Amino acid sequence: MTTPKTSEVERIPEEDLAHTDGGKDISRYHIEKYPVRELPYTTQSICPDCLLDNDNVHVIDALVYEEDGKVMYKKSCETHGEYVDLYWGDAEMFRKAQNQWYKSIGLDNPRTETVKGCPEDCGQCPEHKSHTALALLDVTNRCNLRCPICFAVAAEGGDVYEPTPEEVLDMMRNLRGNLPVPAPALQFAGGEPTVSKHLPKYIRWAKELGFRHVQIASNAIRVGKSKEYLQELRDAGLSTIYMQFDGITPEPYIEARGSNLLPIKKQAIENAREVGMESLVLVPTVVRGVNDDQVGGIIEFAVENRDVIRCVNFQPVSITGRIDYEARKKMRITIPDVIHLIEEQTGGKIPADVWYPVPAMMPVGRALGLLKGTPQLELSTHFACGMSTFIYINDDGDYEPITNLIDVDKFIELLVDISNLYADGARAASKRAKAKLAAGARHIKRKGIIKDLLSAFLNRGDYESLAKFMRRIIMIGLMHFQDPFNFDLERVQHCDVNYSLPDGRIIPFCTMNTIHRSRMEDQFSIPLSEWRTRDKPSQVEEDSISSPYVG
Repeated sequence: MTTPKTSEVERIPEEDLAHTDGGKDISRYHIEKYPVRELPYTTQSICPDCLLDNDNVHVIDALVYEEDGKVMYKKSCETHGEYVDLYWGDAEMFRKAQNQWYKSIGLDNPRTETVKGCPEDCGQCPEHKSHTALALLDVTNRCNLRCPICFAVAAEGGDVYEPTPEEVLDMMRNLRGNLPVPAPALQFAGGEPTVSKHLPKYIRWAKELGFRHVQIASNAIRVGKSKEYLQELRDAGLSTIYMQFDGITPEPYIEARGSNLLPIKKQAIENAREVGMESLVLVPTVVRGVNDDQVGGIIEFAVENRDVIRCVNFQPVSITGRIDYEARKKMRITIPDVIHLIEEQTGGKIPADVWYPVPAMMPVGRALGLLKGTPQLELSTHFACGMSTFIYINDDGDYEPITNLIDVDKFIELLVDISNLYADGARAASKRAKAKLAAGARHIKRKGIIKDLLSAFLNRGDYESLAKFMRRIIMIGLMHFQDPFNFDLERVQHCDVNYSLPDGRIIPFCTMNTIHRSRMEDQFSIPLSEWRTRDKPSQVEEDSISSPYVG
């Protein structure tokens, strides 16, 4: 098997794109919100048991409604009966989030056609309404753990999904071919990506192709065991480790992962510190009754390690497999539930009213792109997919929400106004935009360095200035990925976290892991014996099959 030389990997596209490339009209970049719908309303979902029994994607109507201050989800299959689940734990927060849902520019070059309809046509089809913000690429389905809650089933003796280096390169090129915004960020995932001997090479290729941000979704075991290996990944161009981190005591790891992984996690953090890697993201999967009492402690842990940790991204557990309503009710935890727990467990330092839905930040990317003259990443998920906030760390090590420093609502409104000057073809748009930006300093409650750095970034796209500012910031995020019981096709159509597949399809996260993953692995996997012959595995790769880490 031959692999391309590094010199053969050229940037895609060769030059930055313009908003009007391909005859596109600049007016489509005018910013608008989606209309707010009152509860109850109807969306579309799938029958869980049709999927679990026969891999049949049976699309059915679902009612989104309010009950006891919560948002509930009810659907009925003519074969399997009625399903009820909790959609969002706070109806008032749901309404606020929906009111901050901005429209984005979708994908100009979809890879599939509308034939069977959503979600069977994923790839992406013309019905998709967002472009890829974060691309995922599974380099293997092998893993050095056997976690009971994982949706990516590691190969234990059957088939191995592991695209060849040539296929991986083609998948990356495909992502960089997205229009109007080539995928700017790439996450290598799996399985566990560090058990692939090709990972350093893949990271180098990704940077050369033009991915600004390259990260790995990892349990960090190999990183914790070998500082030299982490240095190799860093030298290749690794930006961030998206690190599984379920708690600050051993118990959540024993319950969710099967063994106490906390010591190896802490060693991975120390290794990152020693090699000068300043961009770790802690990723706790939150399960009610397992680690929901530790969300505040995890944030405090991040603040204590703020020299290397940039973000905590909580993920309320997705419930897979056949499970009845009462059992789901015990496990189910939603975005607002975690937000209220964070407020409680931080003593009110991160209150519930400082959180914003992910698409509320869309005007930031839109304005930056129009100021720079080339389309930029726009965060554009469905309003119910995720929420985030930022905390600012003061000189004494204490922290406070970013809303104490900046009037976020006014600042977003300012960026909407700036964007629409360009989109509407206003006279002297650039000059007027800069004047508005200068006047926008009044929305910054703390003067000095924050004002200077934000102005530098927005005026010049100065990422070094932004990086300095972000060293005083920790992002706190929440992303709730769907499962067969709470599956909402409207959310799928707005997904901007997408997987790249060997056949050229680019599939939204939740349809990939709920519907398409098993099909994809059936299509592209090879027998374990064939994989051993083809890839001549290293000891680390072989151990992922036969000797998983046990802590």
